[in-house]
Amino acid sequence: MSRMTSSARPLLNRRLAEFGTTIFAEMSALALSTGAINLGQGFPDTDGPEEVREAAVRALRDGRGNQYPPGPGVPELRTAIAAHQQRRYGLSWNPDTEVLVTAGATEAIAAALLALVEPGDEVVALEPYYDSYAACVAMAGGRRVPVTLRADVEEGRFRLDLDELRDAVTDRTRLLLINTPHNPTGTVLTRAELAAIAELAVERDLLVVTDEVYEHLVFDDAEHVPLATLPGMRERTVTISSSGKTFSFTGWKVGWVTAAPELITAVRSAKQYLTYVSAGPFQYAVAEALALPESYFTDFRADMLAKRNLLAAGLQDAGFRVFRPSGTYFVTTDIRPLGESDGTAFCRALPERAGVVAIPNAVFYDHRAEGAPFVRFAFCKRTAVLEEAVRRLKGVASA
Repeated sequence: MSRMTSSARPLLNRRLAEFGTTIFAEMSALALSTGAINLGQGFPDTDGPEEVREAAVRALRDGRGNQYPPGPGVPELRTAIAAHQQRRYGLSWNPDTEVLVTAGATEAIAAALLALVEPGDEVVALEPYYDSYAACVAMAGGRRVPVTLRADVEEGRFRLDLDELRDAVTDRTRLLLINTPHNPTGTVLTRAELAAIAELAVERDLLVVTDEVYEHLVFDDAEHVPLATLPGMRERTVTISSSGKTFSFTGWKVGWVTAAPELITAVRSAKQYLTYVSAGPFQYAVAEALALPESYFTDFRADMLAKRNLLAAGLQDAGFRVFRPSGTYFVTTDIRPLGESDGTAFCRALPERAGVVAIPNAVFYDHRAEGAPFVRFAFCKRTAVLEEAVRRLKGVASA
């Protein structure tokens, strides 16, 4: 037997041994095999603005980006990102030295952690967290330290315990990994909570990587506050965002990083050995998208708010306890009022029981028991699809 197929040594290195096929692949396959409505994976079922799509077609036809684009991203997009940050948040970034274009936010997270984390460093992250966080910390050789967002049934939201966050930081902590608006819980950290995080980072001299891909999807009276705007944070924060969630072109995989020059240099050093470059023609289109009038962002948010309300009300009527999100396009529910407690088993059975696919939140936790009763549904779908999903879910309690 050859060395490559010997059973004496596992082929997958031990850092990644705990990571198998993602839950998204499993549940999407279930949706296909059963014909169920897929409210699991977070991608829209319609394309974004026609003028943005046409900008990509124009770039293709004009030969812009059909060959390797510049490593940091095309100048037009880097300039547009800097202008967007200035216009929205008053953050001034130099497009040549403080902006880096990536293959989506997922690559940006990977490159940041690979660049900034040494083997053995601790990375404190808010649990539950997007599944790539854990894998990227592992690939960097770091040790993840989860701080759990706790369900507040009275207020219908998940809360961060700032004392627990402070207690999680040790002399081995290198970096805080923050996500707001937060996937999967829909929590939007308040200005006061972010100020406390900033104070802790400055006091303990920590770097912060902040994932803000849902920056344009905040609802009700919630406010998105970029961590880099707070005192002492600009020079220690790596801010990540992307075009996919805001413009509904998730397949284009155009993301970006903004940070001080030395942090951008570090992240670029890792990023260049991952994809090197990507999405050339799409970068020009996203540059135009970022310059769309304010009415686009207002209408986009209003459309998602209506869909949130539709799905949240339908889930509540079906017997779920609903945590109405202040941001993102996901609703987290508690299945215990349905007489259930195992979200993973519930989600695997749901396509046959009700013809709907959801995601068990337990996969986003290190402490699986904490997430066991919670299930996430995506509402970034056509209204008619959500209405049909709600109709199907009405009988789930008795199925």
